[in-house]
Amino acid sequence: MFNLENFDIKLNTDVIGRNFVYTDEIESTNSFLLNKVNKFNTDGTVLLAEKQNNGHGRNNKVWYSTRGYNLTFSILLTNKKYLSKRFNILNFAASLAVANAIENLYQLRTELKWPNDVLVNGKKIAGILMESISNGIKVERLVIGIGINVNQILFQGNYNIPPTSLKLELNNIIDRERLLAEYLNNFEETLNKFEASPNDILKDWKSKCELIGEKISISEGESIRYGIFDDIDEEGFLLLKNNGKIEKIYLGDVNI
Repeated sequence: MFNLENFDIKLNTDVIGRNFVYTDEIESTNSFLLNKVNKFNTDGTVLLAEKQNNGHGRNNKVWYSTRGYNLTFSILLTNKKYLSKRFNILNFAASLAVANAIENLYQLRTELKWPNDVLVNGKKIAGILMESISNGIKVERLVIGIGINVNQILFQGNYNIPPTSLKLELNNIIDRERLLAEYLNNFEETLNKFEASPNDILKDWKSKCELIGEKISISEGESIRYGIFDDIDEEGFLLLKNNGKIEKIYLGDVNI
């Protein structure tokens, strides 16, 4: 069981996670916080679930997580200062905070993969899914879902990138309470940095992305594009260079 008291002692935030909701089982933490009917409106609310029956990543890919072994949670953002035209950069802020938390606590070298994966030793250890609801062009609510493989050692399903966990990498049982608190502490710091300078978030993210400058393929459904990962633009979209031309990529799975 997740020890709420141990978690609270280590949490050092002003907003993020101060409204904390813990549940044993739920359909989806993202979907629950996005739905206004559930009446969670406090900025920075964190919903942690031991099991999600409909947990998913991008393109509704199933996210498998064994009950009680990992961290699967969502963060609700309702403050207008985060829901700007460049809110897509929050996706990069979230993955950057995962990388920083892992490096701070466990001295593991992390790598960030566009658009939302965190890798250790070439294997996926965490994923991010950002979702929002809008009224016209105005974003009203934004939820960032995070899944971190912590103590799970066996993974079902087929994967483009093999999964790993902190326990597999370190051969030790990991304190989930300490890790979640460290992540939320880092995420709030990263949010403050985003507010001051979104470009600094992109700069820090790119410093951990080793695929920039490499030949890659990008698959989206049945479509596959090839080229060089030239850069990401100021909105966080991938710039693919092919035959001297630059194409902006909004979605897709990147592979070498």
